[in-house]
Amino acid sequence: MVNMDRITTLEQLKERFSPIKNPNETHRNRLSALDKFALAITNKVGTMGFFFACVILVTIPLIFNSTLSTVQYISSGYLQLILLPLILVGQNLQGRHAEIRAEHDFETNVKAEKEIETILLHLEKQDEMMLDILKRIEKLEQSQHKK
Repeated sequence: MVNMDRITTLEQLKERFSPIKNPNETHRNRLSALDKFALAITNKVGTMGFFFACVILVTIPLIFNSTLSTVQYISSGYLQLILLPLILVGQNLQGRHAEIRAEHDFETNVKAEKEIETILLHLEKQDEMMLDILKRIEKLEQSQHKK
């Protein structure tokens, strides 16, 4: 819990808390070269183009080897070889959607931070004005008591 008693101005508030950071940028900056290579491969494997290539590469041997043993191959291996890239495509789409949501959340947080800063500046200005008015009233009261 933050002790807000010591914070009296917007500048003190800014000094106390760090600015909002974009988690997507932070994540990208922390990736090693090997991580980036793995992501590149995953992004290529998880595309519809790769899925269609797998369908073609798996279907061609089935066409030329249409024997009874291929029926067993079709029931087990074929579906696995075809569904794996399709699952990767779906996961990549979900990942992109999650990143878009995270980016939107970040932009919303930045906007909210600016709006709060504007409100705090306005309140700070009002405090100054109220103190000025209070000092003027005290001066008036003092001058009336002297009369």
